Amino acid sequence: MYKKLLNILLVMSCGIFGAAAGERVTLTLGDAIRMANDSSLASFRYQNLYASNYWQWRTFRANRLPSLSMDLTPARYNRFITQRYNYDEDIDVFRSQKNYMASGGLSVTQNVDFLGGYFYLESSLEYLRNFGSYTSNQFSSIPVRMGYRQSLIGFNPFRWERKIEPVKYERARREFIYNMESVSEQVVTYFFSLALAQSEYRLAQDNLVSSDTLYTIGERRFRIAAISQADLLTLKLDRVNAENTLENARINLKRARFALASFLGMDTDSEIEVRTPGTPSAFDIPLDFAITQARENNPRLLEHRQLVLEARRDLSKAKAESRFNATVNASVGFNQVANKLGDAYNNPMRQDLVSVSVSIPLIDWGVRKGKVNTARNTLNVAEIAGRQEELSIDQDVTITISEFATQQQLVASAVEALDLAEMAYSQTRRRFIIGKADINSLTLALNRQQEASRNYINSLQNYWLSYYKIRKLTLFDFEFNTPIPVMFDNAIGLD
Repeated sequence: MYKKLLNILLVMSCGIFGAAAGERVTLTLGDAIRMANDSSLASFRYQNLYASNYWQWRTFRANRLPSLSMDLTPARYNRFITQRYNYDEDIDVFRSQKNYMASGGLSVTQNVDFLGGYFYLESSLEYLRNFGSYTSNQFSSIPVRMGYRQSLIGFNPFRWERKIEPVKYERARREFIYNMESVSEQVVTYFFSLALAQSEYRLAQDNLVSSDTLYTIGERRFRIAAISQADLLTLKLDRVNAENTLENARINLKRARFALASFLGMDTDSEIEVRTPGTPSAFDIPLDFAITQARENNPRLLEHRQLVLEARRDLSKAKAESRFNATVNASVGFNQVANKLGDAYNNPMRQDLVSVSVSIPLIDWGVRKGKVNTARNTLNVAEIAGRQEELSIDQDVTITISEFATQQQLVASAVEALDLAEMAYSQTRRRFIIGKADINSLTLALNRQQEASRNYINSLQNYWLSYYKIRKLTLFDFEFNTPIPVMFDNAIGLD
């Protein structure tokens, strides 16, 4: 499964080279969102965060399987002075001693989650060679030894890992999707900033052409005394202002292009042109259903669920450590010692071990009690914070859905206002040309047209921001009526 995920991330990383320097690119909102999810630096960061959490999950699952390890000490030389008993003189003396040792062993361990202990299976071999006046070789072998070790009434970390790690991974998975939806929100902002700058630039171009035309007409009408000199100067001022406005609009357009290209991971010299989406079709999002989806999918709630489980684990550990603890270790195997390697495995002798160790706290001046109370209070805080977070998300979903419904109405109203403003300006301009409208009426109509154009783009931006915020809060695609985590699983081949 992880290979499939790596392949997808590799395909995503190739998207950063999608536009060469100076290339002219036309993007729709959907194109921009897909490119951001594929090749933006933010998406790369979230992909690596998810990969890190995925490997933690893989490590947890691997710990549930038997593990095989090898321990080797290929060479150890020791020269030292030690105390020995001299039988001839009946005294202790110090003697110099030299030896060489080598050892190796294989061990297999298997955790037992519900008990909190582990089984082990071992096999080892040791070699010892003594130097000096008397040289000897010895081999000590343990062909096989099997045992079990666990704490009888202490803390069981394995059981808590089985509870916490699945929640932790599910939170990481949904947090990745949540963050990618946040990337979509950011793209909407950059996209419509460029759309607005693009619209302002085109309006400024049209305004300059119109101002120049009107000033030429004004000059002709001034010659025949159809307008006053003040009106002619006003038309000239409008042309000068139109030139300045066009230059400022060109700067803002370049800045907006640079910001979007930089966020999408494209070359910043790319000539990006965005295609403003049309009027979206209206649809209703059921509030109760959206709240239910948010409670099931939102990673912020899973985070608090994880914190509650971790607080319960810490409380359980503090309680276990406040009482006496007993540990049992039992094993059965075989052992043999010989001067030759082959003989070390002949007729091995039985080797048994049973040990019980007990740790009893006596006086600690309230340290253990303080740890238990601290852990209990931490658990209470985590549970209260979880309930508060759920209420906060419910409120956020309710407000966002209300805003989304309002934005649908505002988009329809903005479309109507834009159509009316364009018709009013066109008619006023024609009436001015034939001398039936004054300069103030023309200026007012132009300002209304520009304001209506800005309002239309802003209303589209607010509509899509509300839509993607709902997606982020609920992790649900209301267009296809599918939970986004399910779509994510299908994309990377998860079960």
